[in-house]
Amino acid sequence: MSFQWPLMLLALLLLPALGALYIRLLRRPPRRTVRYTQVALLARAARQARSWRRHLPAALVGAALAFAFLALARPIAPMPVPSSQNTVILSIDVSRSMLADDMPPNRMEAAKSAAREFVHSLPRGLKVGLVTFSSYAQVIVPPTADRARVLEAIGLLNTEYATAIGDGLVEAVYALPGRQRPTELMAPPPPPKEPVVPGTVVLLSDGQSNRGIVPQDAARIARDQQVKVYTVGIGTPEGTFLNLGGRSIWVRLDEDTLREMSEIAGGAYYHARSALELRQVYRRLSRVIGWESRPTEVSALASGLAAVFLIGAMTASLLVVHRLT
Repeated sequence: MSFQWPLMLLALLLLPALGALYIRLLRRPPRRTVRYTQVALLARAARQARSWRRHLPAALVGAALAFAFLALARPIAPMPVPSSQNTVILSIDVSRSMLADDMPPNRMEAAKSAAREFVHSLPRGLKVGLVTFSSYAQVIVPPTADRARVLEAIGLLNTEYATAIGDGLVEAVYALPGRQRPTELMAPPPPPKEPVVPGTVVLLSDGQSNRGIVPQDAARIARDQQVKVYTVGIGTPEGTFLNLGGRSIWVRLDEDTLREMSEIAGGAYYHARSALELRQVYRRLSRVIGWESRPTEVSALASGLAAVFLIGAMTASLLVVHRLT
């Protein structure tokens, strides 16, 4: 936490002085004796005077003054705010292995459900796009603030053959604002246009890449284009048999590749073994991607707390007086 007017914090030094003055006034002997005939009521008042409740109003006033002095110093603290400047691309594996039923009813439907929940949970104004990959990658929905369009496209996803993880990432990177494809086949991609719009790719896969660009090379392209990549793996590294058209096909999750991709591109890797875990991963990602920490002045918060403590002091004082009478 920092302060725009830090010299105002010197006012906090008044609090110990006020506390000492309060104690001194309590211990000061009376100047003259007062005769009182209601002995029972006087004994009750004496017991009340020894109670901690007697000092509660003063303590609350002290807290109110402390927060008031903090508000005068105009504190600045990192606060979570919606990241409306970011753009997110969902890149989803639609290979035939996504029909495996270890995530009922199958991996594809579990992925659709989690992706829809992810889109719903993102802050308003944040643009979302959709890319799918199997034997090739394609942009289904370019980045847009129209959530209904993205949700409808997610619901219409179908499976195809093969798994081109690297192509799925590269296609998502070039779909982000300010990123350009290379003008020649073997040429490196040009740097992103300034000012660079923040971009993030969330890539989900359940298998091994067997087509297209090497996934690690795709991750390096994402890094050079200043795109952060989060990878999500579903299924098991041990593998499972998938029955397709009467044939048993062995499918296995390549965790090492997905983890390496995320490390290269500055993101993180998540693994989900069930539909519930997959939804939890996407919820966590929506908080990481959809929100950012930004320095924000919190003087209003400090002033509000000062007002709350002051009202509490007034209420406590009235209650103490009521108990005495």
